[in-house]
Amino acid sequence: MNSAHTGKADTPQVSVVITCYNYAPYIREAIESVLAQTWTDLEIVLVNDGSTDDSDAVIRTFLPDPRIRYIVQENSGQAHAKNRGIAEARGRFIAFLDADDIWEADKLEKQLPLFADREVGVVYSRASYIDQQSRKVAFQPEAPYLQPKSGWITADLILDNFIPFASSVVRQECFEQVGVFDTTLQMGIDWDLWLRIAARYKFDFVDEPLFRYRIGHPGQMSKKVEVRQACSDRIMEKFRRQHPGAVPALLWRKAWGYTFTNRAEHCLEINRKLMSCRYIGKALLAWPFSLRAYKILLKNLLYPVYRRQPT
Repeated sequence: MNSAHTGKADTPQVSVVITCYNYAPYIREAIESVLAQTWTDLEIVLVNDGSTDDSDAVIRTFLPDPRIRYIVQENSGQAHAKNRGIAEARGRFIAFLDADDIWEADKLEKQLPLFADREVGVVYSRASYIDQQSRKVAFQPEAPYLQPKSGWITADLILDNFIPFASSVVRQECFEQVGVFDTTLQMGIDWDLWLRIAARYKFDFVDEPLFRYRIGHPGQMSKKVEVRQACSDRIMEKFRRQHPGAVPALLWRKAWGYTFTNRAEHCLEINRKLMSCRYIGKALLAWPFSLRAYKILLKNLLYPVYRRQPT
């Protein structure tokens, strides 16, 4: 383990934590998008989590810039890497950027004024989408539970994680109050953290796409469906155990119903109809008022092989 540090002695307002594992094709654009911010009172804490590709060579071309602090460690996983970045950060606010995503130049300038409300712990934004070649992709999530919310958002957040991770800026004291990323989780570490923060702080957002989220490339964690589902169950159970009064019992039932309905729909799309029906049974047992669940059940019964209709 080694580290290369450069930087000013004074404390920056914002620390931007970037973690990288084998993202050499994308890391240059990510770093450049931070250095191009119109909000200039910042540092970059860049954690190379044991990359085996050319990431180190790309990163080192930026080290003459005094705003960058570079840490190289053995591969430990995304939660450990992000926690190392938090521990090294000096700013009053900590922003996160994945090494394959890109910020818009005015992102921080538009987000930081919302922290004037002392009860706000996290400010986020909408996202736009790009492919492996950084070309724009015409996609926007339409599900109602994925639309941005502000204020005390626990009741909305327990249904789904609608906060794009690389858009987030977090008040540093939040980590002192609720802890950092859970290193026992393989996926969903951001949702777990947001739930813990939401129990103590308000959230706010800028209703603009202030960063570009890269989709469709090979190492993307979001593709591991079964692992994500198992982690989701753990996150929900852990939050209920640690914050027993934060979510009413009826809303918990609705949340589980929504979760199982999503899984039933996914299984139907990949023609695992028996598993889809099992999830529908769980969904309706938890929340029998879901019209969407009944529609999925009907599709299971009517079509021998499900073919998703083009949109």
